[in-house]
Amino acid sequence: MKRILYCVLTATLIILGQNALTSCKKSSTNIPATEETLGRTENGVAAQQQVEATELIRTSQSWDGAELPDYPQGRPELVAVKYVFPAGEKLGWHHHVAMNYGVLVQGELTIIGLDGQEKVVHEGEAVVEMVGTVHHGENRGTKPVVLYMFYLSQKDLPLAVQHPDIPLE
Repeated sequence: MKRILYCVLTATLIILGQNALTSCKKSSTNIPATEETLGRTENGVAAQQQVEATELIRTSQSWDGAELPDYPQGRPELVAVKYVFPAGEKLGWHHHVAMNYGVLVQGELTIIGLDGQEKVVHEGEAVVEMVGTVHHGENRGTKPVVLYMFYLSQKDLPLAVQHPDIPLE
């Protein structure tokens, strides 16, 4: 399980690039100097550049404190999705059947559970979504929200199950 989460987190950092790393608190991991990691100063002297790795989240719970389910049996299907929520947009009520998490790279997203519990996710933060619990998201801000989500799914499973019978307020 840790290996799968590590691989998905690595993919997250590659996809998000420098924006996600610079918007979070930095912690460095030293990488040995090689021709690829050496830059040059103004004097032409070699200067070592370091790769920085920042762990954004490590948890076995969703944002509401519920324990995540065990992994299902069978072959995994990893899915990465970029969502853009225009300012003022509300996503309909839904639930997820697969574990998923993401990193918000722009704006501020409010996630609301059917019980009224809310979680505000800020730029640069990671979030682990609820599994099996009905909720929806809203962009209450003035600029678009950009959110990268990563689903630990299986073939033919939907990323979300919609609940159009529940009205948005």
